[in-house]
This record gives sequence, C-alpha cells and structure tokens, in this order.
Amino acid sequence: MTGLRLIVGLGNPGPEHARTRHNAGFWFVDALAAQAGARFGLEARLFGETAKAEVAGQPVWLLKPATFMNLSGKAVLAALRYWKIEPEQALLVHDDLDLPPGTARLKFDGGHGGQNGLRDTMRLLGHGRFHRLRIGIGHPGHKDKVTPWVLGRPGRDDEAAILRAIDDALAVLPLAVAGDFNEAMKRLHTPK
Repeated sequence: MTGLRLIVGLGNPGPEHARTRHNAGFWFVDALAAQAGARFGLEARLFGETAKAEVAGQPVWLLKPATFMNLSGKAVLAALRYWKIEPEQALLVHDDLDLPPGTARLKFDGGHGGQNGLRDTMRLLGHGRFHRLRIGIGHPGHKDKVTPWVLGRPGRDDEAAILRAIDDALAVLPLAVAGDFNEAMKRLHTPK
C-alpha cells in the first residue's frame, strides 16, 4: 500500500476554538509542523492553512481547513485535487468521543461515527477510503452533553493525556508515511 502524502487536521478555525477537544486534529498537525520546522500559511484556493513537512524523508502536505468542522470536506477535496493525491494517500486526524483521552488509533476506511468533519468529507468523496487517526477525547456520559463537551476545553489531566496520545501517534507517523501501516498500528495500539 502506498504511503501518506497529505495529513489533514480537522478542527474549527479561530483562537476561541484553539484548545478545545474538537480541535485535537489541529493540535496534531501543529505538533507535527513544530517538530518538522514547517510553517502554516493561508492558501485561499484550498480553503485552509497549509504547510509542507518532511517525514521519513518524504515530503508531506499538512492542511488545517478554515471551513469549520461541518464543511471540512470542501478543503480536503480541494487539496486532493490540487496536489493530485488519492484519498488512500491521505490521513485525516480527528477527535473521537469513543476513545478515552490518552488513546490514539489508526484505521483505514469505515463510517464517520458521527464526526462531522469525516461525514462531510465522505459525502463529497462518495466513500470513506482514507486513513484516519482517531484522538480520544472521552465521552461526557450523556448524548445531551456532547456538544458543549467537544467544544469545551479539556481539564489539565485530560489535556496532558491527549498530548501524550499525540506524541505516541507522532512517534509512529514515519512508518505510516512510508506505507508501513501495519507496523504503525501495531506500535500505536499495543499498550505501553
């Protein structure tokens, strides 16, 4: 299987959303850019901010859609077309209510699990054949509390756990970029 050429962090633009749980995807690509010494710049044609990083000796495009979560697909599709990248070469990084903070999981294909950024991307693509990195944010315990939960900031312990999961995922990212997803998953999904 081919490796990764595009990594999209899903989130909402604007400083008021910066440290919210829903922006875990942005946290990840920001951490990756910082690690790679890459800088984000606004790319109006792609409806977001982009950066070019080198991971495992491969050039990889990073994207943070500026469309708000529910319309993320517009930016994802624009980037795939503009850079002539297949969906199978893309990794979408997003928050996940079904995983506890401190957990990160790689997967390929599947449903959107109620995640609106994935839902919009799949609606526009017509399928879900792309890689996902699910960053656990935990669940508030009741569905009525989900919206304020995802749009809220995690407490100190949860934030530390989320950042730890991001570090764990960054550690296996070179394997995924090189196309060795099985090894990347094995290392990420095996309890430390």
